[in-house]
Amino acid sequence: MDGDATGMEMVLAPLRQAVREQGELVRKLKAESTPQVDVDRAVAELKVRKRFLEAKELALQPKDDIVDRTKMEDTLKRRFFYDQAFAIYGGVSGLYDFGPVGCALKNNTLQIWRHHFIQEEQILEIDCTMLTPEPVLKTSGHVDKFADYMVKDLKNGECFRADHLLKAHLQKLMSDKKCSVERKAEMEDVITQMDNYSQQELADLFVNYNVKSPVTGNDLSPPISFNLMFQTSIGPGGNMPGYLRPETAQGIFLNFKRLLEFNQGKLPFAAAQIGNSFRNEISPRSGLIRVREFTMAEIEHFVDPSEKNHPKFSNVADLELMLYSGQAQTSGQSARKMRLGDAVEQGIIDNSVLGYFIGRIYLFLVKVGVSPSKLRFRQHMENEMAHYACDCWDAEAKTSYGWIEIVGCADRSCYDLACHSRATKVPLVAEKLLKEPKTVSVVQFEPNKSAIGKVFKKEAKMVMEYLSVCDACYITEMETELNEKGEFTFESDGKKFTLTKNMVGVKRFQKTLHVEEITPSVIEPSFGIGRIMYTVFEHTFNVRAGDEQRTYFSFPAPVAPYKCSVLPLSQNQEFAPFVKELAEALNRHGVSHKVDDSSGSIGRRYARTDEIGVAFGITIDFDTVNKVPHTATLRDRDSMRQIRAEISQLPQVVRDLSNGSVTWAGIEASYPLFEGQETSKKEN
Repeated sequence: MDGDATGMEMVLAPLRQAVREQGELVRKLKAESTPQVDVDRAVAELKVRKRFLEAKELALQPKDDIVDRTKMEDTLKRRFFYDQAFAIYGGVSGLYDFGPVGCALKNNTLQIWRHHFIQEEQILEIDCTMLTPEPVLKTSGHVDKFADYMVKDLKNGECFRADHLLKAHLQKLMSDKKCSVERKAEMEDVITQMDNYSQQELADLFVNYNVKSPVTGNDLSPPISFNLMFQTSIGPGGNMPGYLRPETAQGIFLNFKRLLEFNQGKLPFAAAQIGNSFRNEISPRSGLIRVREFTMAEIEHFVDPSEKNHPKFSNVADLELMLYSGQAQTSGQSARKMRLGDAVEQGIIDNSVLGYFIGRIYLFLVKVGVSPSKLRFRQHMENEMAHYACDCWDAEAKTSYGWIEIVGCADRSCYDLACHSRATKVPLVAEKLLKEPKTVSVVQFEPNKSAIGKVFKKEAKMVMEYLSVCDACYITEMETELNEKGEFTFESDGKKFTLTKNMVGVKRFQKTLHVEEITPSVIEPSFGIGRIMYTVFEHTFNVRAGDEQRTYFSFPAPVAPYKCSVLPLSQNQEFAPFVKELAEALNRHGVSHKVDDSSGSIGRRYARTDEIGVAFGITIDFDTVNKVPHTATLRDRDSMRQIRAEISQLPQVVRDLSNGSVTWAGIEASYPLFEGQETSKKEN
C-alpha cells in the first residue's frame, strides 16, 4: 500500500509543481497590479492545471470504491425510486418524477433536515411563492447575469451550450493524429481561456474551427445569451413580467423586516425555506445532478457584522473534516483532515459562525448516508467568489462523476439586504442598543437638489429617495466611479439614471450614537436535496458477496424509505392475525413499514426489501404461532443477522432502531440470536 502511495505521488509531483508555479504567478500579477486581462488569462490557466491534477488524482485512486453506476441506475429505475418525467410521451430532459420509494426517502431526508436545523437551531421557517416579479430578480442580478451562451441547430432547432460544445469539438480535433503540434497548442490555449471569452469572441471561434451540430452535422447559429430562468407573465394582461424562482433565498431577504419583528428585533437569528427552484439548463445531464426543477433547502443566518462569533461553536470545534483550502488548491496540495476549531483559529475559515454551520452541515450529511471518507469541504478561490462575499465553502462528495457540489456555505456579507433596500427605499436594518454612546464616521451622498431637479424634473424625487437609503459600502464604490469616470449610473423602478460630479458629492462626518442601525451580514448554507440524494444512492449501493445479482441500499435507518418489512413465512392463513396485529402496532408507534405476503420464498422477499433499502424485517413463522408468549424474528438488512423477541416488544425496538436511540449491536446484546425455527407446522 505504501509503495502504491509513493508511486502515485511520483506521478502527481510534476502536476502539483505546475499548479504551484501558476498559483505563484497569479499572486505576483495581482501584487504588481497587472492589467486584468492578463490576470484573467493566468487564472484560467491555473484552473486548467488544477482540474488536470484533480482528474489524475481521481484516476490513480483505487477502483474498488467506485460504484457500478449502470447496475445502480437499473435498480433505481426498476424499483421506481425516480424516472424521467412524461416518459410515455418520450420524456423531457432534466425533469424527473419520484416514485413511492424515492418520495419516502426524500421526505425522510427533509424531515431529518428540519429536525437537525430548524428545530435544534430554533430557525424560523417560511414558505414563499415560487412566482417572482421581474424587479426582484433584476435587483438580485439574476435578470442580467444568470445566463449562459447557447448555439442552435439552424435546421432542427436543437440547442447546445456553446462553451461545452466548442470544448468537445476542439478535443476531438486534437485527438486526430494528423493534428500538428502548433495547432494542438493553439487549441489548448483556446480551451484554457474558455471561461473568459465574450459573445463575439465565441462566435469567431465557432467560425474559425468550423463547429457544426454534433448530432446532425448541420450549421449552427451564432452564440446567443440565454437566461437560465423560466420567464412568465403574472396576470391575464401580460403587463407584469415574472419568473419561476431560480433559488429560494430571495423570499427570505424580502421578508427580513417581518422576521426581525417576529424575533423581537434581536440579532442574530436565522430563517429557512424548503421548496422547488427552477433553472432552464441548456443541456441537463447526469441524472439528478443537473436538472431543470429541483428542491432546495436554504438557511439565511442574519448576524451583526462585528460579532461573527457563534456561541455553540465549541459543540463542533473538535470535528475533524477534510478541508481543501484556497491556499492548498493554488499550491497543488491535496485536501487534508483538520480539526474545525484549528481551521477557524488559523483563519483558514473566516469566522466561527461560518465554521459552526460547516460542522453542522457535515453532521447532517453523514446522518443521511453520505460517506465521511468521500466528503470534503472546498474553499472557493478568490476569483470564484462574488466581490461581496467574505468566504465561501462547498461540501463536495466523491461520486462516479467525480467531486460534485452538494451544499454551499457562504458568508455573503450584507450585499442582498443592501441591494433590496436601495431598490425599494425600505431600510432593511436592525437596531443595536449600545452599552455606551459612541462616535462613528458617517458616509452619505450629498445631492445637489437644484442640478438634479433641473435634469430629472418629475423624477428628481425618485433620485433623491434612492440616494438617501444607500449604505456606506455602495456610496464608497460609487465615489470611486465618480472620481475615475466623472459619473455613475444606477437603476430604480426599472429606469436608469446617470449622476455626474455636479449633481452629487459624498460627505463624511462624525456622529454620536446611542442606538446603531446595522445591515446584518448573512451566512447562507444552501442544500441541493436531489444532489444529496444521488450521493446517498452511490455511497450506500452494495452487492451481496458471492451473488452479483443481489443488490441493496444500506441507507441509515432514519432516512430509509421504510423502516421495517413484515413478512409471513408463507401464505398460510395462520400467520394472518399476527401480521395484522404487528402492522397496527407499528402504525401506533409511527413506524413506516411494508407488508409482503406474496408467494415468493422468504429469501426472495428479503432480497426484494433489501433492494429498496428497507432497514429491518420482521418474519412471522411457525414458532410465532405455536409458542406462548408469541415471538417473531427481527432481521438487520446489512448484516442479515436476526434476533428473536416477543411480538409486543418489536414495534418499540424497531422505532428505537429507526430514530437512532439504539444500535443493532445493542439489540443483539439484549435478545437471543435466531438460529432457526424449532417447529414447522401448527401444534395441537
